[in-house]
Amino acid sequence: MADNALVLLVSALVLAGAGALIALALRWRRRRRRVRGNPNPARDYAPRSAWGPTSGKLNFSSFVFMDVDGDGIYGQADRPMAGIAVRLFDEQGRFLALARTNPAGFANFPMSSKRRSAAIRASGTYRFSVSVPPGWRASGANENQLVRLAEAPGSLVGLVGEGLPGPVGLTPSRTVSGRMPVGAAATLSVMGRGKVLESHALGPAAAFRFPVSGEADQVAIADGGLDRRLALSAYPAELGLLAPGALRSGPLWVGAPLITIGFDDVTTRGLCKIPSGHAGVDWYNLNAMARDHTKNSEGYVNGNVSGACIAYTSSGHPAEFARAAPFGFHSVMLTAAWLGSEGETALVESWLGDEPVARDEITLSALAPVHYAPMLKAVTRVRLSTKHHWQMVLDDLMLAL
Repeated sequence: MADNALVLLVSALVLAGAGALIALALRWRRRRRRVRGNPNPARDYAPRSAWGPTSGKLNFSSFVFMDVDGDGIYGQADRPMAGIAVRLFDEQGRFLALARTNPAGFANFPMSSKRRSAAIRASGTYRFSVSVPPGWRASGANENQLVRLAEAPGSLVGLVGEGLPGPVGLTPSRTVSGRMPVGAAATLSVMGRGKVLESHALGPAAAFRFPVSGEADQVAIADGGLDRRLALSAYPAELGLLAPGALRSGPLWVGAPLITIGFDDVTTRGLCKIPSGHAGVDWYNLNAMARDHTKNSEGYVNGNVSGACIAYTSSGHPAEFARAAPFGFHSVMLTAAWLGSEGETALVESWLGDEPVARDEITLSALAPVHYAPMLKAVTRVRLSTKHHWQMVLDDLMLAL
């Protein structure tokens, strides 16, 4: 009896193996047939006659953008945001999936009535919830949206929505911050259309940080030899240590106009080391790159404020720009390159010859740049590094040459 059982077991295993081999052979044959194609051209462009769901998937997408002008509408001044978390819930409120926005700003949720791996598989009402970063706001107050999906037997995936979720604009809280030197006092005024909106007294040897309203377009600091003005951007501003006599406000900087280096004219390729002499400056360990050249590069996308390219510190190592003749260092947009390095600390050091001029630490985010504006009237070398050696992104570097 034992021998018979063993024989039956072996036979079953042989048959199962043979069945698997036959299935593999048939699958290989069908695949080869598809690769070879059909020699008959009669149906090369035939209209589809049997409409019904396929085994494919479609992306049902939520779009998130940096709302530069804060109006809640995706317009020409705005830019897609990468790395923003969007969650999907069913009509009972059960969590289904999380997706992060790609470099084009889309959080994609696969939809199919036939694929078990799809996030959306049946008709119903779904909630798309954009996770608003701390200190930010959804400018259109539409971070949570309900979308109804219905069965559509003739469609590609068997489902169709009443519409896609509307674009969600995010705006960071604007602040202006810096540090006062020992023995100096000044007044910081927040301006809007030429009028003073509010004023703050700045005491000696004190750090300051003030929120800035949406109508503000400029900050002015007066007294204590610290007089200067800064046109505000859509991003937080960091002035660093305010050094008396090191700065000069106005349209001219040491007799030269300010120029903006956006890194779009370094190369026509997606990636290139910045050559010495570009824009009249020598560069060390800085690369120019298209914003979407590297996959899942949130900071490279979000730190790009103009054109299509940014610069970054190669391999996270210290980088420099310099020139033998003194030049003015007005400002630069600084961003953490990756969401995994959120909160990285940047160190920016400036020299005039061998004499240190400024040394500032700036907390970086991969979601939006910090507008670092030391407004130094004369330097010959600027060194950029990060505390934990992650890459740092630069855009719109403003110099007076």
